[in-house]
Amino acid sequence: MVEWITTPGLTDYRTAEAWMESRANAIAAGEADECIWLLEHPPLYTAGTSAKPADLTDPDRFPVFGTRRGGQYTYHGPGQRVAYTLLDVGKRGHDVRAFVKDLETWVIETLASFNVRGEIREGRVGVWVERPEKPPQLDGSPAEDKIAAIGIRLRKWISFHGLSINVEPDLSHFEGIVPCGISDHGVTSLVDLGLPVTMDDVDVALKQSFETVFGSESLL
Repeated sequence: MVEWITTPGLTDYRTAEAWMESRANAIAAGEADECIWLLEHPPLYTAGTSAKPADLTDPDRFPVFGTRRGGQYTYHGPGQRVAYTLLDVGKRGHDVRAFVKDLETWVIETLASFNVRGEIREGRVGVWVERPEKPPQLDGSPAEDKIAAIGIRLRKWISFHGLSINVEPDLSHFEGIVPCGISDHGVTSLVDLGLPVTMDDVDVALKQSFETVFGSESLL
């Protein structure tokens, strides 16, 4: 069974990290159910294990938190749905690549609920959308913007951290970093794409698409 927790307001980042570590240990010990935790953070930047100092272009703009999740720099803030995924990867086949693929598929299926085509790109982490209304890239291919980020950590085959989907964040807040080390593409959100989508709408879509991708029963 997977428990779903939704926390209103803005959750302190270190508080969230401590809670995830405690819950992951409890899941590994068989003392707690798997969990999806939906929340928002105050504006902040996080540095994953592959973060490059040069990619933090405005270090004084928001608090910066080092973290042991995979990936580089990312932004969290109001209007962005963070979904922390505390799941047993061991019982799902001990295949980290397949698990990350499932997370990507989960995001793509969620976006499809709003008629948004999310795509993955080789060598680029996260989920992307084409922007044909923007000038094309130098090679003539359509412009692309990032709409979701993914970064996980494992402990005893239990995952934590997870993913974030841009619903209606202040996109200018991404300007203090090179998001995920990629400088030649932009960032977008569901509202930026012209969709009047609320956080509650996204939560419903996340729950529905989770069942499709992972096939798990949920404790809602």
